[in-house]
Amino acid sequence: MADGLPSGLLEACIVVGPVNDKLKELSQSLLQVKGSPLPLLDPEVLQVHAPPFVPKESLSEPAERNFSQTQQQRFFIKKKTDRPGIKAGNPKEETTKNVSVPKDLDLVALPQLCFPGGLQVTKEQKDEQFHFLVFTDMFGNQSHGIVLQYYRATQERMQNGHRSPQLYIAYAICVISKHPYYNALKDCLSSLLVQLKICQMKDMEEQVREFSAKLALVPVPPPGQLCVMFTLLPLTIVLPSREDKNHPVIDLDLHLPLLCFKSRELLQIIASILTEQRMVFFSSDWAKLTLIVECLTLYIWPLHWQHPLVPILSQHMLDFVMAPTAFLMGCHISHYEDVAKLTDDLILIDIDEGTVSCSGCHYVDVPDTPQAAAQRFKCRRKGLQLHYDLEVVHQRICSNLNELRMQRKHWQHRLNLEIQNITLELIVNMFRDVCDYLNDEHRVFNTDEFLKTREPGDQPFYKKVLETHIFHSFLKERLNGKIDKFTQMELSTQTEDQKLSRSMDYSRRPTIKEIVSRNGSLDSGLSKRLGSSLPDLDNKKHLSVLKQMSPTKIIPAKSMNIPVRPIKIFQLPEFPSPLNYPNILHYLGDLILQLNKAISATPPQDSSLLARYFYLHGLINMLSSKRLDALSDFQNLYKTDIEIFPGELVKTLVDSLQNEEKVQAEKRSELKRLICQVKNNEKSEQEESDYHVKKFELPKSPMQLEEFVKCTQQSGIVRDMATSQRLFEALTVGGPKHIHPEMFSVFYNFWKQTEAEAQDIDLPSEVLERLDNSECVYKLSSSVKTSYGVGKIAMTQKRIFLLTTGRCGYVEITKFRDIEEVKISTASFSLLRIPSLKIKNSLRREIFEANLKSECELWNLMVKEMWAGRMMADNHKDPQYVQQALTNVLLMDAVVACLQTQKAVCAASKLAFYEKQRQQVPMIIPRPTAEALKHKINPSQNMTNPQSVDVLLYTPGQLTFPDRDVDGNPKLWCALSCGKVVVFDAVSWSLKQNCIHLGESRLNCMMGLDQEQVWIGSQDSVIYIINTRSMLCHKQLTEHREEVTDFALEKLNPENRSNQAQVYSCSADGTVIIWDVPSLKVKRQFHLSCDRLQSIQVYEDALWCGARDCVMKLSPSGDLLCKISLPGEVKTTSFSRVALLMEKRQIWTSFTDSAELCVWDSSDPIKPPKWVILPNCSWITCMIRVKDQVWIGCSGGSGLSKVLGKIFVLDSESLMVEKELEAHEDTVQALFSAEDRYILSGSAKRDGKIAIWRVD
Repeated sequence: MADGLPSGLLEACIVVGPVNDKLKELSQSLLQVKGSPLPLLDPEVLQVHAPPFVPKESLSEPAERNFSQTQQQRFFIKKKTDRPGIKAGNPKEETTKNVSVPKDLDLVALPQLCFPGGLQVTKEQKDEQFHFLVFTDMFGNQSHGIVLQYYRATQERMQNGHRSPQLYIAYAICVISKHPYYNALKDCLSSLLVQLKICQMKDMEEQVREFSAKLALVPVPPPGQLCVMFTLLPLTIVLPSREDKNHPVIDLDLHLPLLCFKSRELLQIIASILTEQRMVFFSSDWAKLTLIVECLTLYIWPLHWQHPLVPILSQHMLDFVMAPTAFLMGCHISHYEDVAKLTDDLILIDIDEGTVSCSGCHYVDVPDTPQAAAQRFKCRRKGLQLHYDLEVVHQRICSNLNELRMQRKHWQHRLNLEIQNITLELIVNMFRDVCDYLNDEHRVFNTDEFLKTREPGDQPFYKKVLETHIFHSFLKERLNGKIDKFTQMELSTQTEDQKLSRSMDYSRRPTIKEIVSRNGSLDSGLSKRLGSSLPDLDNKKHLSVLKQMSPTKIIPAKSMNIPVRPIKIFQLPEFPSPLNYPNILHYLGDLILQLNKAISATPPQDSSLLARYFYLHGLINMLSSKRLDALSDFQNLYKTDIEIFPGELVKTLVDSLQNEEKVQAEKRSELKRLICQVKNNEKSEQEESDYHVKKFELPKSPMQLEEFVKCTQQSGIVRDMATSQRLFEALTVGGPKHIHPEMFSVFYNFWKQTEAEAQDIDLPSEVLERLDNSECVYKLSSSVKTSYGVGKIAMTQKRIFLLTTGRCGYVEITKFRDIEEVKISTASFSLLRIPSLKIKNSLRREIFEANLKSECELWNLMVKEMWAGRMMADNHKDPQYVQQALTNVLLMDAVVACLQTQKAVCAASKLAFYEKQRQQVPMIIPRPTAEALKHKINPSQNMTNPQSVDVLLYTPGQLTFPDRDVDGNPKLWCALSCGKVVVFDAVSWSLKQNCIHLGESRLNCMMGLDQEQVWIGSQDSVIYIINTRSMLCHKQLTEHREEVTDFALEKLNPENRSNQAQVYSCSADGTVIIWDVPSLKVKRQFHLSCDRLQSIQVYEDALWCGARDCVMKLSPSGDLLCKISLPGEVKTTSFSRVALLMEKRQIWTSFTDSAELCVWDSSDPIKPPKWVILPNCSWITCMIRVKDQVWIGCSGGSGLSKVLGKIFVLDSESLMVEKELEAHEDTVQALFSAEDRYILSGSAKRDGKIAIWRVD
């Protein structure tokens, strides 16, 4: 078989028991001393069976030779003459040569683990027992052992006329696998036990060897919905698959800890694991130890235990518990007192009694899990049905053993899913807002700020957890953009308000809605939406859970609906007999044929199932040494489900290729590309260093601009670089151009202090009623005298109002959009002249005046900045202007408090960015622009710098989805620089998916297909296909050799179903590929001779292809029907964009670096075109047809205008400009039509925003 490649289900099968010499000595001693007690024997390794069992060279031997005759050199046998000791890791020193023993297998410790209580000799037959082992190598890789202990009777012997007594000797068979198939391998050993009971001792070796060889032929199923079934008489055994590539295999009963422990103790154990305690489990049943420990480590997923895990310690290993590091270990209950005396601070867990205690003290010194999360867990646990008998009490009794077992497995599978959901919800409740305190770019976690937002009673827990390796690894996965069930649950349990506030506001101020929820009746509908999942919220000590906490911290009371996915089972053929090389080859051939039939019978639409069959096909080809065929199978995963692509396995496969195979692979383009990609990925992995997550720390040395920008981003004060640079200028006005650590510390502390004070604002109900739910109070003045009375001036993002003293009341001063004038004046008081702030409201006659004294200049700056921000937000239909103005205002406040000098207000004025713009550039938006502009959004809102909007795509919504958990709203897809895609909900315009990474190259084109897929073409020549439900790239098409430039969809039937469609894709080298949509197979392809093919469109069975040097009309087969070449007047340039208006027989073309358009007659392309010259335009960048109009994006302007990106709307009949829209502050890069009702425009990086326009 394929030597050197990863094995399947079996890693090794080992037989442990007493050697014959010891048994002889025992018999003699019992004859000499009658009635003597039976001693414990020392177990030793008797046999080691490991794949490959049938070497290829045995093919030359006669086919009828049986398995045992060809396998004598592939296993290790402990014989009578062997030495009593076996050296670990070097079994080849034994008398048997060429022994195949897996590396890192410790043969010295294994006998003790197979008989942790000692090898017993009895005078009566005892029942068989199972227990389970976990082995961990120095790299943290685990193997799993399933041990069967059973008893065999010794042969009676005559000595000196006396018959030796009948004894029963224990033997152990340990099956070791890389995969934790505890139940399945236990079933396998149960089947073997049936054979062992009826065979002679001399045949035992042959039975175990054949059993091991069969298991070595079983492939491990890939992640997903496909399981593998095989038969070992009398049982039919199922290998379950992993849920996805991030999940471990779950083949055990997850409810066992729930049967053993009450909720309080179970949460104590989970807290102990998360805080990395030294834990020892005890039970009188060895089997419980490993299973309970494994279940508990699954309960904390996606966090992973990082320390030693030894769930079974033999009596000779008890000193292991004195290790100074964190660990999970297990002992027999008889050693409880001994272990408790060995060392202090051990967490002792008695599985049999369900208790948790601590050695050296009378209480468990482990912090409690967060109270809200714990209470929710207890509530959810009560709804579980843990008893199978109660579940099936109304059902008939199955007479078939395998049918009965399958029924039980289905029940267990459903229960396991429920438990996974509940424990995942517990982890999400604990850590759901962790990402709010992570800085992706600098890989920094702000520990102090995260701790400040925890409840006081929960802080001891978080302080310990935040220092653990478990949590550090969890943070690394979040920073690496891992999208798993944790991420999906966190996103799916956010309300629309939470999503919107998370995408718009980073100031961590409580909204009016949260204050109402905190102070008001929690029985209202409002409070139910916010906090019904929290326990005992009427109790005051729990109300502060909303304080300083991201609103996403709270998850709805309704649990997530996790549908049980239909499971497919692939039945393996019967194992051959005898197990010689020809028979095994025939078996693998049958397996390939069976998989071929399964692949043929699977419809192309079920690509997920196809991917699993291709995966198994590749594994079997590997076992058959058909390496190139195996690579081809794994290459098929790119088109079916790349999520399960086995990167490490394929790398090993590529490294194992022989020279002849490498030559053949070079001749097959798809394999050549795959091999190159594997090698490139290997190089990039070597170049990438393992970036650790750093804690944010205040600076200790003076900072120049670059260090200061980095520090402000890490601290979470400011995200974008431009604002950080303005803050640096403000703090260094009139001094050296560096920030001293003490100054930054004062500034940082004041910033955080104002955040904390804002959390404690307690507004009376009369005030709360006047404010909008989304408003937050950002600034309060000291108590001042005003023309409206005495009180404190409060500022929100929408208005300024007065909190009057005495009977606390509300007097509105003005909304920012209603301000007409703001100025500083002086008010006379006795002989003093006190600075006062005057605000004129356009809706009122009277002028508001406040004697703000020393605060006057600062408030003047802040009000003007908010006024300017509101004006820009209203003019540009972009609410982010207000958010940025708020950030500027809060920074001004912190700068003045930090500097405390006469120049402080002058320094703060450096941050009045929008006020300066208002003074310098008139905020007059042309009427056509104001009327057409509906809204603006910023796709770079979570990034430090604006990104260029390269491509836009709108996908319509669907009101009725078969899966009610799927969001049916329309989506806006935006491709940014460097292979990033962000997705917005096109109803609320809130960010739905932040940054899907698709390589490192620019993305050129996007196309929505049905409502299941989005196709994206990249400069790296790959077509990425995103599943719109999971928001993951599940498929890649790699047939193009140059950058993919455009797509076109052709419906093949009047019902317009995508499964009856084909897609045309083109690349810059002139290649056009026609794809069958369901199967993603290439139907045909052809090559065009042109200069950079850049667009393709379908109209009435004809293809229109636009290149730099021509526009071509082609038949579906690629035959040239007509060609439009560059006009003679513009031979020095090239075509840039093409738009078809076939109903009007028009072909619109634009040219590189030109403001000119050519409109051709499609029925007579030779006819001279009509020319259109756009005014105030430098060059045309994009063009789209909408109804009877053509919208044209361009770069240009009059030179003095700040608007560099314009959109011209032309009438297709008159070719006249109907509208000239001032769209963006940079070039318009992309246009897309949303159902002909709206036009979406995206701009280059200086602006980096998306505008939504109404269509007349």
